[in-house]
Amino acid sequence: MSNYLEMMGELKLSGMRESIGYRIEEALENNLDFGEFISLLLLDEKDYRRNRKAELLRRKAKFNDCVALEEFDAQVKRGVSKAMVKRLASLQFVDQNENIIFIGGTGAGKSYLAQAIGQRCCMNGIESLYLPVNKLFMQVKEAEAAGTYLKLLERFKKAKVIILDDFGLRNYSHQEASVLYDILEDRYSRGSVVITSQVKPAGWKTLFEDEVIAEAIVDRIESCSHTIDVRGSSYRKTHRPKEKIECKN
Repeated sequence: MSNYLEMMGELKLSGMRESIGYRIEEALENNLDFGEFISLLLLDEKDYRRNRKAELLRRKAKFNDCVALEEFDAQVKRGVSKAMVKRLASLQFVDQNENIIFIGGTGAGKSYLAQAIGQRCCMNGIESLYLPVNKLFMQVKEAEAAGTYLKLLERFKKAKVIILDDFGLRNYSHQEASVLYDILEDRYSRGSVVITSQVKPAGWKTLFEDEVIAEAIVDRIESCSHTIDVRGSSYRKTHRPKEKIECKN
């Protein structure tokens, strides 16, 4: 069997290489025919590659926490029902290039839900990026200083879903507004944005100096969007997520 293992290694069939010993025993115990045996090995390889891709996407997304939609304490009184969580988990809004806006107070669970959606996307092979807004502008400054701003925009554009966390914690300069506009314009009707904010969309225009660009930004966010008001006491106190990203499918 060592020859088979070597060839599987050379062909980068890592999933099959890991499971072939178990599958041989299973085939002998259950009298599986050759076709069934090969089908199981191929499924092992497919699952291995899917899981590996999902993990790579999660690491690339740079989430703060390891969270899952299924673990969210969905309650109607919190504004997030089990049926709503199920719809979010279906990722239908991603297929339709729609946006999700989570509104709520500090610790209500907005970031949890946003990151959980992003990680569900990664599990399904959909590239996502988690971008706390203040850190986003720090990335932009570094990219501009290095002359790689356009390259950074291409990276954002490539992701099917971007998560803008803690939007509206402060007012934004004209330059920062221009950056937001560039990001949103690149993905308008071509990708989805998930936003968390303590400020309702009706108050977003007051965050920007320029009324014209403010109108353009809010229009691109609100068009084809679903706003979810997350209510209740602090979710963070009773549902502390894992600190390290070591999620398993």
